[in-house]
Amino acid sequence: GMQSHLQALLSLYKLFCPEQVTITLPGKMKTYFKNSEGPWKAALSAVRQRNQATSPLTQAVFLGISQPQSRKRKWNTQLIIPASSTSTHNLGEGNCGNLCSTRGSFPVEQLRTFPELLQNIHRLQFPSQMGSVLTNPLLLHYMNLFKDESIYLRLYYWMGQRLQEDCSWCVIDNPCEKEFKSFLETVYQAECFLQEGFSACEEFLYKSLPLWDGCCCRTEVLGLITWLPLSSSSEFKSHLYDPLAQLFFTSSLYFKCSVLETLKKLLQNWLNCSAIRVDSELSS
Repeated sequence: GMQSHLQALLSLYKLFCPEQVTITLPGKMKTYFKNSEGPWKAALSAVRQRNQATSPLTQAVFLGISQPQSRKRKWNTQLIIPASSTSTHNLGEGNCGNLCSTRGSFPVEQLRTFPELLQNIHRLQFPSQMGSVLTNPLLLHYMNLFKDESIYLRLYYWMGQRLQEDCSWCVIDNPCEKEFKSFLETVYQAECFLQEGFSACEEFLYKSLPLWDGCCCRTEVLGLITWLPLSSSSEFKSHLYDPLAQLFFTSSLYFKCSVLETLKKLLQNWLNCSAIRVDSELSS
């Protein structure tokens, strides 16, 4: 029978293969299927209007979201990664010392050397802005030694929001492309220091690579790919290899070499992580 959901399915068939559907369908019907080409059509329309200089377009297109998300509720909005700060930041040295002795905590902005980190590692007071962790080697050492889930969750949430809302190739007419490129470089350096990738970066890459043009922030994106964790072959094929293959076969020789070098480093990182895991198991 001509039920509404069947009509919607037939209209979808008729859109892509009109020769397969010979019956007449009503012009207006309830929409059951989202148009997967929406983000691409919006991006093409934005480029066309920008080139024609008809009107400034600030529409955001990110991972299937046709309308830009509100940035009013975004926290840690500084484009430059903030310095470490705690609730005792504005206190004098004497007051801060007394407060630390009473609370038994040690503000991270007072850390200067690695021995100080070792002496106060169990009473560190972490910064209120998690972005400062990425630029502080002592705090990265702390993250490497103590797998504190709360710290990783805070960093994951902050980093995920930052990557999604500032992505240069997913936000049309993004005025902060240089800041975003610098942020990706900072994240990559932190991953190299920790010798492992961030889960927020993994999620960001898998969602944004199908929309990536291969040019924007190329060095930084390929660097982040080298620290992806080992997953099943099916996941890697759909989330990593397929998007890269589309760019690989249509790009320059330099890009092809860059992709091959990236995959080589990715394999080296996997082998190193496996070797470290085997050594730890043997020693235990």
